[in-house]
Amino acid sequence: MPLNRSDLPQDVLSLLAQGTVIPAHPLALDANRQFDRRRQRALTRYYVDAGAGGLAVGVHTTQFAIRERGLYAAVLESAMQDRLQWSSRPMVMIAGLCGQTAQAVAEARTAVGLGYHAGLLSLAAVAGASEDELIAHCTEVAAEIPLVGFYLQTVVGGPVLSSDFWRRFALIPNVLAIKVAPFNRYRTLDVVRGVVDAGAEDRVFLYTGNDDHIVLDLALPFTAMREGRPIEVRFRGGLLGHWSVWTSTAVKQLAWVKAALAKAGGALPPEVLALDSRVTDCNAAFFDVANNFHGCIAGCHEVLRRQGLLDNILCLDPQEGLGSGQAQEIDRVYRQHREFADDAFVRSNLERWLS
Repeated sequence: MPLNRSDLPQDVLSLLAQGTVIPAHPLALDANRQFDRRRQRALTRYYVDAGAGGLAVGVHTTQFAIRERGLYAAVLESAMQDRLQWSSRPMVMIAGLCGQTAQAVAEARTAVGLGYHAGLLSLAAVAGASEDELIAHCTEVAAEIPLVGFYLQTVVGGPVLSSDFWRRFALIPNVLAIKVAPFNRYRTLDVVRGVVDAGAEDRVFLYTGNDDHIVLDLALPFTAMREGRPIEVRFRGGLLGHWSVWTSTAVKQLAWVKAALAKAGGALPPEVLALDSRVTDCNAAFFDVANNFHGCIAGCHEVLRRQGLLDNILCLDPQEGLGSGQAQEIDRVYRQHREFADDAFVRSNLERWLS
């Protein structure tokens, strides 16, 4: 049966509305590049115990190639099972959806059948379509599951989308949120303008995926005009591949930013600005910005490998790995921003997570 926004548990909607940390779940592989169920379970348990408010599974960080390997349903099912067996607290479970309309609809139905609350819809596979065609595509998938829109950066296949596209997208009744991840200030503002033009700022929750400005997205008010009146919009939380590592720190940082803003009456304390630049510096290493994001998945794997959560940094595609000099950049980040690492937290729980 299709899932509508009105069907979602109130505690899940409240989590999204308040703003939370949603890591993009990586894929654990063994030495033969086969699905490593034990390590995958450990990762899910890590995110739950780190305090994440949700999980995004089957997304870019999980590797889109799981579909070609017949792993899509298995990976989604494992995350759902492991999360429910490990904790009874509410969490927002989001499934990645991609492909042409028939594939995206089929994936949405799979996700609903497994108990997922929403689908993060990538438009990379239909990037060449007109905006009318894209809206028709989104509407058809939204008939199956509440949607989280996804403004994916162009370097990994995302189309450039106008503010009018986002206005029309936000008007789709079963749209729940938008992950804004173009890594571009102009395009980020296009999303804000579109949501405000639709009058949907209280219904469609904005989540940052802009890894180059995570903290600023969470801290800044964004203002767009509607009928001559300024409308202020804020990002509620983040859905990020960057938050697949050092996750317990991310949870603390989001809480600290919210508390600092509340204490300052909404003003932007200078220490928040300083945190933004340091988090961005870490992301540059993890996402391999120096090599045009070649190692963006393997870099996160490397951090998890160093912590013992993963056994290796292998990806399904043998061509994917660390970029030139990326390991040294991760070394530098560990030296310069060591207090952001949650290695001690992982060490104290790793044996339990791997059991």
